[in-house]
Amino acid sequence: MATRKDGTTPGSSATARRAAPRGGAARTARPPARGTSAVPADGLVVGDVPVTARVAGALLALAGLVGAVAVLPGYLVVGGEPLSLATGPLDVLVALVTPLVALAVGVLTALGRVPRFGLAYAAVAGGLGTGRLLIELYQGTASTTRPGVEVLAGDLVVTSTVVTGAGWVLGVVALALTVLAGVVAVLAWGRTVMEDGGALDALRPALAGSAVLLAAVAALCLALPAADVPDDLVTDPATGLVTVVTTEGPRALLERPGLALLGGLVLAAGLLLCAGVAASLRPRLAAVGGLLALAVVVLQAGLSGWRDALHSTDLDWTVPGIGLLLLGIAAVGLAVLAWRWQPGPGRPAVDDDEPEDLRRL
Repeated sequence: MATRKDGTTPGSSATARRAAPRGGAARTARPPARGTSAVPADGLVVGDVPVTARVAGALLALAGLVGAVAVLPGYLVVGGEPLSLATGPLDVLVALVTPLVALAVGVLTALGRVPRFGLAYAAVAGGLGTGRLLIELYQGTASTTRPGVEVLAGDLVVTSTVVTGAGWVLGVVALALTVLAGVVAVLAWGRTVMEDGGALDALRPALAGSAVLLAAVAALCLALPAADVPDDLVTDPATGLVTVVTTEGPRALLERPGLALLGGLVLAAGLLLCAGVAASLRPRLAAVGGLLALAVVVLQAGLSGWRDALHSTDLDWTVPGIGLLLLGIAAVGLAVLAWRWQPGPGRPAVDDDEPEDLRRL
């Protein structure tokens, strides 16, 4: 075939013109920029969800459902006085915080969506639920062995006699299901594939330190009553001297005997342990789930103290109770921060050294 002086063959120019787009010269396809791919900003990769992970989610959802139903029936009968967790709209809203969050996260996990988020929540909630379960068992079964003043369901009562109601039984079942869901979540964790590009790694040390500090202060606040009986001021009419008369109030958490003392110690230790572990969980959404479970427990304690102070005219909201509410809000803020955190400029959300096949999943 004849070749022209410019190195082309006859007809090649016509072929090039036909291959070129109408708008001008032919364009060369450029490969996508390094570090960019058709994956979410944090490079989230979710594999097949094992059955055990779905079972953990189902147990958590069932615990939330049973806990929500437990709000309606009678709770306890203490000294002949019936107590209920649903004496008003505020009481119902406060009592439903933990069950509704557990129900939502459990359903999400049972459906196989972002499984390690739900597993982290279930594991932390189950660990903290162990202490709460022991305290609840003490209140319903063993508190009469050493009668004392207690604040139960917003009322100041003396535990001379205690009769359990359907609400207490359902509440104990909900806590037991939460603990069981936590055990199954720990077993399913290693079999569940879920990873991201490590966008949260730079923040994890500060996040873990803040969470542990928050948990330590929360444990100190839990050791004291969130709502207490105020002291009386008595004035001597003869001398005009004002005397402070201390009124017996509810016992602190670590002043109770038996199961309550054990539950308080387990709860305090669990707060510290779960706070440090939650911030280190991978991927980012797993850390969010763990921090959210921690926040719900602390926030529930703070809201319950606030409810007790509003419910009874004999009780005042204490500084530890106010602290629990503020700490619960701060813990929610940590979970939101971990969820919304974005790496700084110049830090790719997806590791450039990651295999191309994994980044395209």
